[in-house]
Amino acid sequence: MKKPVLSVEDLRVAISGNPVVDGVSFSVAESEIVSLVGESGCGKSMTAFSVMGLLPPVASITGGSIRLDERQINGLNAKALKSLRGNDMSMVFQEPVASLNPLMPVGRQIAESLLVHRKLGRREAQRQAIAMLEEVGIPEPALRARQYPFELSGGMCQRVMIAMALITRPRLVIADEPTTALDVTIQAQILELMKRLRTETGTAILLITHDMGVVADIADRVAVMYAGRIVEDGAVDDIFREQKHPYTRMLLSTIPRLDGSDAKSFLPTIKGMVPDIGQWPEGCRFSTRCPLVDEECRRMPPLAPSGPGRDAACWHQDLIGGLA
Repeated sequence: MKKPVLSVEDLRVAISGNPVVDGVSFSVAESEIVSLVGESGCGKSMTAFSVMGLLPPVASITGGSIRLDERQINGLNAKALKSLRGNDMSMVFQEPVASLNPLMPVGRQIAESLLVHRKLGRREAQRQAIAMLEEVGIPEPALRARQYPFELSGGMCQRVMIAMALITRPRLVIADEPTTALDVTIQAQILELMKRLRTETGTAILLITHDMGVVADIADRVAVMYAGRIVEDGAVDDIFREQKHPYTRMLLSTIPRLDGSDAKSFLPTIKGMVPDIGQWPEGCRFSTRCPLVDEECRRMPPLAPSGPGRDAACWHQDLIGGLA
């Protein structure tokens, strides 16, 4: 087993006193892609922002630890975190156009980390930025490096974000919905790029997504998150073969089939909504939407071993196979 690059233990985050992340634990090893999945409002992005030290002012970490290569990083001051971000860890944000500086050529934006963290001269930093643009598959990289974000397509801007995240060869990259709103061709190219670069650089990748199809394509392990808690985790092949939590089962049922068997029917949906913060139900958080709910679900099920390399939080794991 490789040592974890990122270790999150019993992480708790609150907004104005209301918990949004409630006892989350997971790890990501070198060259590993771990996907944190779930619907919007489950706490995935808050978990990612906690790791990066980028929580909004209204949010705060109230418990637990975050370790990068065995160094605890939650609680570090702003200067120490700034030295880590863009150097040892970096993030690909969900909205690339909004995340890029509209007043600066993209080549300069990519080179910025090299100027700050590697103390390179501007000419050498620009040369490496152009080489990185070529590495992420952008044609005419020298030309593109001189252009501004508004002159590039959404797919190119996403590749620029990935280039910015990888230019310093960080130990950890967090990708928050990196293929949202991209067409399927560009999405496939970006996912293939991430797989190739993690193999070549050894970078650990934490992928935040709600798309189980993306998880199947890229992840080694998956942690399923619901209402601030992880409800199931394990190797991606194991989880796709057999689910130990009804929420995981229902998420997988929403993936469109490619054999045409459901061509004339509506795609399955999960009834109801993720409960708002401060309104989580007593006991199992999924109880308000679960078809297996009974009186026992009034008690919070612990995240406990449910097989080799598997953990799940459900009182009725033996009944999940019977769900449609």
